[in-house]
Amino acid sequence: MLFTFLNHQWKDFWRGRNKAGSIVARVVMAFFILYFLAIAIGAGFFMEKLIGSIFPGENIIEIFNGLILYYFLADFLIRIQIQELPTLSVVPYLHLNISKSRIVNFLNIKALFTSFNLIPLILFLPFCATQIAEIYGAFAAFMYAVSIASIIVFDNFIVLYLKRKSISNILYIAVGIGIVGAFGALEYFKVISIASGANVVFNSIAQQPFLGFGFTILAIGMFYINSIYLRRNLYTEELGSRVEKKASTDYAFLNRFGKVGELAALELKLILRHKRSRSSLYMGFLFLIYGFFFYKEPQIDKNEFAAMLFAAIFMTGISIIMYGQFMFAWQSAHFDGILANKINLKNFIKAKFLLFTISCTVVTLLATFYGFMSWKLLLLHLAAYLYNIGFGTVIVLWFATMNYKRLDLTKGASFNWQGTSAVQWIMSLPLLLIPFIIYMPFGLNGAPFTGLAALAIFGLITLLMRNFWVNKLTKILLKKRYKIAEGFRK
Repeated sequence: MLFTFLNHQWKDFWRGRNKAGSIVARVVMAFFILYFLAIAIGAGFFMEKLIGSIFPGENIIEIFNGLILYYFLADFLIRIQIQELPTLSVVPYLHLNISKSRIVNFLNIKALFTSFNLIPLILFLPFCATQIAEIYGAFAAFMYAVSIASIIVFDNFIVLYLKRKSISNILYIAVGIGIVGAFGALEYFKVISIASGANVVFNSIAQQPFLGFGFTILAIGMFYINSIYLRRNLYTEELGSRVEKKASTDYAFLNRFGKVGELAALELKLILRHKRSRSSLYMGFLFLIYGFFFYKEPQIDKNEFAAMLFAAIFMTGISIIMYGQFMFAWQSAHFDGILANKINLKNFIKAKFLLFTISCTVVTLLATFYGFMSWKLLLLHLAAYLYNIGFGTVIVLWFATMNYKRLDLTKGASFNWQGTSAVQWIMSLPLLLIPFIIYMPFGLNGAPFTGLAALAIFGLITLLMRNFWVNKLTKILLKKRYKIAEGFRK
């Protein structure tokens, strides 16, 4: 049955309507995969020398043990963003004499064939076969390899499980990233040491190799949890779209906004039900750790907000940047229907503003944990937040009226440049440069807090002018709606 499924998938690919584009995308992806595999091979065989040169005088085995866990924490965050769910057109098989377990097993086996699972094997196994085997023996080296392979499988299936559950509730992804972020924060503030914990675990495996099967048990458990979830949801009514009488009933907090809330609820459902739009949400959570790379104690103590302003604008406005750059194109498949139906375009624009405001508010609230580093960062984030919801939203929606390229929402975001044009690059210039233009005159004259206040006031003024911007953007959309619709049909 496995070969039958593979044969059907092969035919589906070669008979697809966008075969040429898929081939080009796969060739580009294959190039990047081969590049990273070559790096992994080199790093794997020269791991001892690399560790020795980067950490001179340190115990190589201890560094290697810590590196394993650091790698898989980073691997989890990257997988959440770009690993695709294994797909199969399930509906045609449900009425045939094919057990659901076979379909589920095919999806699970297919999920294992990814470069994410191959790279760590190439990276870590050569070191196990040489250094670990030389010091602890062949059996300990073998159990090291078993442990690493088990963590790979566990990482693979927990990401798939979270991504499938997030289709109905995005909190699953938020909790997963939040846990990893919490470990990162605890490490950053020197509350715990991830490397020390990993060293204790793998030293125990080196001394008692059978303990490595503990990771195997976790991997098998995650595999079965994933399989049970798939079997329970492998029904046509679960796979198909449901028709609700009222669009905003699933999001009661949007009911108070009337028609605008109803349109916002419909778009929120669109975001959560499609691969590429969901990935823009994942990026919002993922980039919450961005500040750890930009916020340094010397800069905070000296009030050098100019060096941190980009990170603040980027983090608090990531949802605007990632989702808003393709605004209107997300609805390219049914944009004609929007024009043909009795939908007030002013409410349509207001719904976009509402979604942007809600998403920016949520991300900014989540980023308040940076207040533990310094209360000054809270002021920085507040100024960036007001700028983003006041002026950033206007810039993004204005440039969106110049985007005529169609998007296929069923495609993933990784290595996918569909819908991308020069508009996205031009849009980033005013969005990211204007805050510096407002702040720098004050920052250079020794008044950094006044510069933050000026940025916040600018954002607040543009926010109070929202009705003006809505009317202006509605006029532009009315003027360009047929040109946009024509572009989305191509």
